[in-house]
Amino acid sequence: MLDILVVGGAGVDTIVRVPEIAIGEGDNLGVEPIYDYVAHTGNGVSLGCLHLGLATRFIDYIGDDAQGALIRERYAAEGLDFHCLISPNGTPRSVNLVDREGRRYSFYDGRHSPDLRIAREDYLGDIERAAHVHLSITNINRDMFDDLERLGVPVSTDLHAWDGESEHHKEYARRADLVFLSAAKLEGRIEKAMRWILDNGRATLVVATDGERGGYLLERGTELRRYTALDPVAELSADLSEWATWRPIDSNGAGDAFVSGFLWARRRGDHTDAAVDAGRIAGAFACRKEGTHSEFISEKLLSDSLAVLR
Repeated sequence: MLDILVVGGAGVDTIVRVPEIAIGEGDNLGVEPIYDYVAHTGNGVSLGCLHLGLATRFIDYIGDDAQGALIRERYAAEGLDFHCLISPNGTPRSVNLVDREGRRYSFYDGRHSPDLRIAREDYLGDIERAAHVHLSITNINRDMFDDLERLGVPVSTDLHAWDGESEHHKEYARRADLVFLSAAKLEGRIEKAMRWILDNGRATLVVATDGERGGYLLERGTELRRYTALDPVAELSADLSEWATWRPIDSNGAGDAFVSGFLWARRRGDHTDAAVDAGRIAGAFACRKEGTHSEFISEKLLSDSLAVLR
């Protein structure tokens, strides 16, 4: 059995650290050294779950190119079970600007063809042995929903910075049992978008993350609840020295870390509030080091940190 199957969302991030996320005068700006990282949402959820001890498999299209080779080398080193499919358009890439406070702005190229899909023979055996499936919103997995519903496999997805209107996201929002999203484009409309998901789909729970402001939680039949962002120094460092020097450096990958922490807690049977706390802890941990998905919290540290909070 697989604890989790993640489908879609591998790529490479180029991180550019800048004083602020703005374009100044002139046509150039000297910055810190620029690095490439194996990244994107499915990568973060897969490796995050793997580091938390979950039996994890990842399926995605990448290119037969230098970036694809970088991804395959990372997964071989990590021991991630990766089913690699080759896209003729190459490996997706992002250029991410990161400011002094660790906030980021991403330019994503989304280069897969809109009609690229994973063939049924490439996923059916995996979903038949998966306890949970997480679908990235990359189009390649849209044909999987019917089989997932037929088999009764629970599904999660992350809509990222959905604006509440874009049709691209709506099938994922309607057909997943657990929906994550970012509040970045929903100022003043967060509850409306979350309730739309519950009213129009099968989800029983929606979680909207909101960066350093925390986030929102809405379960079917309940009122909207807000949770705060974790302050590891104030809340954890007195008991766990690993958090004593924590400070936010780079928010790239924090949302994916939140998802992996949440799914880990749900897999072990924790209730929703504990799962949110696990996500908060994992997300905070991801912010403490430069780069996307460059470090993942261990199962022991997450368990110990959760015990302190609870």
